[in-house]
Amino acid sequence: MTVNGQPADRRSIHEGLERARADLHHLVAATPADLRRRTDGTRWTNQQLLWHMVFGYLIVSRLLRLVRLFGRSPDPVSRGFAAMLEAGTRLFHHINYFGAVGGALVFHGPRLARQLDRTIDRLHRRLDAESDAALARRMHFPVGWDPFFRDTMTLIEVYRYGTQHYDFHRAQLTVE
Repeated sequence: MTVNGQPADRRSIHEGLERARADLHHLVAATPADLRRRTDGTRWTNQQLLWHMVFGYLIVSRLLRLVRLFGRSPDPVSRGFAAMLEAGTRLFHHINYFGAVGGALVFHGPRLARQLDRTIDRLHRRLDAESDAALARRMHFPVGWDPFFRDTMTLIEVYRYGTQHYDFHRAQLTVE
């Protein structure tokens, strides 16, 4: 199905990216006290979780490259790679936590918003350039790393992932 000249799936991804962009621009303008406040359901502050939410979009760019590569490989290669990553799940979660703690020290306020802007602009361009065949490529994922990772994911599902991740964590922020 096409809407305004774009397939509906692509259009909804573009809309989600723009919604997250506008929301983050609003959130980074919160008071310093609000940004230092603890989140609901994580060990992070609001500022640290904001960095983690933006980092989710940065990860999408890397995941897209992996799906393009492993999507052309035999299934056992992708499955083996996911199993290797899955074996490091515990370490991944520690790095993920401390990465947000450190990342928030460097990327906050307007700088964080600019980082998201550049990343979203890049994702828009890449999505528009993808063929339908490319969007259907898939690879196996380490399901223990993220609640939105499934055993296999297509390229278009990876494009959707950034906003799913953002929305999930948005509900944990204690700043409006």
